[in-house]
Amino acid sequence: MRLDIFSLFPEAFDWLQTQRPVQNALREGNELRLFNYRDSAPPPSRKVDDSPYGGGAGMVLRVDIIDKALQDAYGEGKRPRIVLLTPTGRLLDDELADELVAEPHVAMLCGRYEGFDERIHEHLADDEVSIGRYVLAGGELPAMVVADVLMRKLPGALGNASSAAEDSYGQVLEGMPEYPHYTRPPVHRGWKVPEVLLSGDHEKIREWRLERSRERARAYAEATGEAHPKPAGGAQNSASRTE
Repeated sequence: MRLDIFSLFPEAFDWLQTQRPVQNALREGNELRLFNYRDSAPPPSRKVDDSPYGGGAGMVLRVDIIDKALQDAYGEGKRPRIVLLTPTGRLLDDELADELVAEPHVAMLCGRYEGFDERIHEHLADDEVSIGRYVLAGGELPAMVVADVLMRKLPGALGNASSAAEDSYGQVLEGMPEYPHYTRPPVHRGWKVPEVLLSGDHEKIREWRLERSRERARAYAEATGEAHPKPAGGAQNSASRTE
């Protein structure tokens, strides 16, 4: 998989690239590439934004600059699936993550300031993705969330392939939250590990874990009013409209 991220602050992703699952995925032949919008803006100012038509607070990322950044990266050839990060987009869940990770090439657009010119939403992006219904200063943190979610699903990213398979909201758990985990010591201050987990009976352990996941799903439904938590999938926010 090739994952491209367009941002005004590509250096923000230095930490992400030090994480072991990301490094493992890159060693397996996957790619993570960073692009700075300013590299496609005209010198000497390299200005990427302007005040909104009709008035109002804040600055808006210009459609011509974002278009040029994509042209510089991809020319007239086939483009990747372009995902615009915005708090109003499709909520990231495991279903969306599986959909995106199946793509050979995905590009994410990080917003700043008051967000993107609407023509970027309409004409340049294939999808709009959010990590939640709230506003951040920019799309870099949402892009890192999406990148982490996608890259840990790639073969070889995790030491144990089953680690991702039994994550919360995945298909193995029927879209439910993950079950509780315990480790040593078996007793601490009178707090005991459930006996079934010490029994060595793998079928009973599997049944216990599924039932705990169902309990968590029911608790989630009662707290939120949703029928059950939706299988997880995908990404997020920037400034007031976009990430």
